[in-house]
Amino acid sequence: MTSSLHPEWDFAREIRSILLRFVAFAILLANLLLGGSEGAEGTHLAVVVSYFVMSIASVATARYLPGRSWLKTLFVVLDALLVTLLLYAHILAGPITENHNLTTTSLVVAFILLVHVGLKLERRLVLVFAGIVLTSWVSMLATTAVRHHTADAVSLLASFFNQDLGLTVSFGFAAFAIYLLARDHDRTRKEALKADQRRLNLTRFFSPLIVSELQERGDAVGLERRNAAIMFVDLRDFTSFAETAPARELALVLAEYRQLVTQAIFDHGGTVDKFIGDGIMAVFGQPRPNQDDADRALACALDLVDALCDWRNHGVRNGYPALDAAIGLHYGTVVGGVLDSGCHSEFTVIGDTVNVAQRLETLAKSLDAPLVVSSELLARLKGPVPPALWTPQTAVALPGRRLPIDVWYLRREPGAARMRDGRYDIEGVQTALQRSSFQSGPPASNVGIG
Repeated sequence: MTSSLHPEWDFAREIRSILLRFVAFAILLANLLLGGSEGAEGTHLAVVVSYFVMSIASVATARYLPGRSWLKTLFVVLDALLVTLLLYAHILAGPITENHNLTTTSLVVAFILLVHVGLKLERRLVLVFAGIVLTSWVSMLATTAVRHHTADAVSLLASFFNQDLGLTVSFGFAAFAIYLLARDHDRTRKEALKADQRRLNLTRFFSPLIVSELQERGDAVGLERRNAAIMFVDLRDFTSFAETAPARELALVLAEYRQLVTQAIFDHGGTVDKFIGDGIMAVFGQPRPNQDDADRALACALDLVDALCDWRNHGVRNGYPALDAAIGLHYGTVVGGVLDSGCHSEFTVIGDTVNVAQRLETLAKSLDAPLVVSSELLARLKGPVPPALWTPQTAVALPGRRLPIDVWYLRREPGAARMRDGRYDIEGVQTALQRSSFQSGPPASNVGIG
């Protein structure tokens, strides 16, 4: 598998692989210099030089040509051939009368290169390396047995089944164990990739924070009371637009609007609770409340006022109807968690706070205001209220609610998108870029009343 959940893990594994390669080179060089290769100095020198060149080439290709699977296979085949050459130098290269037992350093190199291939965690490469080495090794032992004993079958078998064959079997068992590890790694990675894909699919329907909470706690996410800021966003006159707009155009406008609002909510640490047609419900404080939920919710709402105004004016310039947005924002106690409804469960919040936020969004439409905020939310701010064209209104009666509520709302500037010389000119409405200049400075200590 070429995909990776964590590229830095692959990089660390590649570094270990390079270090092991040079450890094997150091052992080969030490064996040559210390005289551990009597009678095969030429072969060992060729192996050392060839392996050094291959090591440099391997590092260079890993650095400048990453992800080339055929290059990996090529270097593994070359490594296996070098081990075969090393085995040949000890088993077959010398005269028949000499001792053909392998030296410890030669065995170490063979096993180190096996581990080096195993670090790549690819079963195919382990099979290629181990197959070449084992086939060559057994063939050389068989050839040696035939050269020493040709009289009868018993002595031939006795010569073949000796200590060297035990070393070959040990190498085979080690290769088999590494193959099993590589296979288990492949399975684990595939399962991890599937889990990551499932998480990616969930993020299409849930906010990232909700996905993390559901993955960590699962069924343990029960309903509980907590404080949260609730925001409702809705478009005015969208129903009239939907009655006559072509399906493709309707889907395009709705997708742009949802993407803009959702991104702003995520950027401020909120979660999207649900989409209701052109309406969007967002929660700040779900799945866990924070001290600055009200501050982040208000900052998000103000950014949305600017962003949606820009989006509206851009749409008008491209022939779309003027779709003004209305935002309602309230803070209070909610009941949040997994709401089980039998065959369908929903991770949501319910309560009077949610109802009030929705009523404030409706109030924003009747006031022709882009944003209506409850006094409860402003009272929960940790920092000063951001300066804007705020207008207070006390004792506002909301439908379906017995107690009135104090609110603050922004006045929508008249002529926000006025045609001038065939072009639209935005007057009196600060864009997100313009407002960022004073938001980055010290906020005002009091609410500005226009």
